[in-house]
Amino acid sequence: MIFDYAKRLFIFFLLTLSVFMMFLTVNAANAEGDKVSGDTSSWTFPVEGMITDSYGTRSGSHKGMDIGGDIGSPVYSVAKGKVIKSYLSDTYGHVVFIRHENGYETVYAHLQSRLVDENQEVAQGQQLGRLGNTGRSTGAHLHFEVHRGEWTIDKENAVDPYRVFGQGEVGQLVFAKEKDPFQAVGVSGTPESLPNEHVAEGVHIVHKGETLWGISRQYGLSVEEIMQKNALKSSGLNVNQRLMIPGSGSSPEGQYVVKQGDTLYSISKAQGIDMDELVSRNDLNPASAIYPQQVLKVN
Repeated sequence: MIFDYAKRLFIFFLLTLSVFMMFLTVNAANAEGDKVSGDTSSWTFPVEGMITDSYGTRSGSHKGMDIGGDIGSPVYSVAKGKVIKSYLSDTYGHVVFIRHENGYETVYAHLQSRLVDENQEVAQGQQLGRLGNTGRSTGAHLHFEVHRGEWTIDKENAVDPYRVFGQGEVGQLVFAKEKDPFQAVGVSGTPESLPNEHVAEGVHIVHKGETLWGISRQYGLSVEEIMQKNALKSSGLNVNQRLMIPGSGSSPEGQYVVKQGDTLYSISKAQGIDMDELVSRNDLNPASAIYPQQVLKVN
């Protein structure tokens, strides 16, 4: 009887130990998964523009984030690191790979040109190249990837960039060298509550979700011009904030600012321009993705 009791006690001990070990394993796995945010908390966006595609789309084959913007816009390293690859690829186009001190690797693809060489040490915010449309690309954008460990051909170590920068969405504007993707901070009231007759000519009222980059594109100006005109010290904006717009406050003649829902076909019809001519004037691929606040030449 004593033997049976000891046997049962031993079995109970083994079961308890097994459950405890499983608990430790699960916690360790969860901690490992959470490292993305902790190890990359100081990273900043690599380019200024608009998110046009997210991780995991195209039946799960898209292993990065796409950010559309102006061809030639500077592309920066999200953190300090070392250039491990810098070359012209058939698929990635001009591409730069950076290995960071925390073991992560980042990829900057479809560049117009590259400004760094292999084995070069780079600082956070150092320019790596210029945004372009090289390789297998259907429009000017940066394809940006994050890998927890070494980049591999099957991208088994790829992680969602939203785990680094916080949850975002297609159509969201981002600023280079900044962490927070949400640049307009809500305050009481809404822009719609302000009567149009109370808004002076040449003044822009900031709407929720707007950024200096988007506003500058709308009026054909640079971010620096608007910041200088309004004596702004940072790019952060508040909803309902009034901005003085240098010049007439309208889009330059002969240009069209893309709106939500526009297509190349609808723009060509509305502007009375042949679609092939519209594509040619803007150096676009007919299948190119266009995005709100993109400026197109129409005559």
